[in-house]
Amino acid sequence: MTDTPTDTPKRILLLSGPNLNLLGSREPEVYGTATLDDHVAVATDAAAARGFELDHQQSNHEGELVDAIQAARSTHAAIVINPGAFTHYAWSIHDALAAFDGVVVELHISNPNSRESWRHVSVVAPVATGSIVGFGGAGYRLAVEAAIDSI
Repeated sequence: MTDTPTDTPKRILLLSGPNLNLLGSREPEVYGTATLDDHVAVATDAAAARGFELDHQQSNHEGELVDAIQAARSTHAAIVINPGAFTHYAWSIHDALAAFDGVVVELHISNPNSRESWRHVSVVAPVATGSIVGFGGAGYRLAVEAAIDSI
């Protein structure tokens, strides 16, 4: 188990971008049949196993995610974010994450680099500690574990 300084909050924020609320029914051949709630439960269990609490927020609105990132600056040690389509153009999310002093893990169920060419550019990756992509639902556990290991 990773020890954290006593002043580091033992909280992780999991953020889910647009259309992820449709997981389980949206393109199951790409994203699988697990729902967002299923993935959040996996992430919550992974965090709890390491002594962390996990908070989750999903939004289809860029500004709401920016607000959540800004609010996490003094309350969370790490952010795991699956920005969905915002990955490719949401510079406001990039800037908010750049102002976050903790660990940032970019997460994608599929591997954007093996899909359409417009998915190959991430504006989140340059401000992320690391990325977990292409491991399906297991990525949620892997992202939480990577975040905790990086704190």
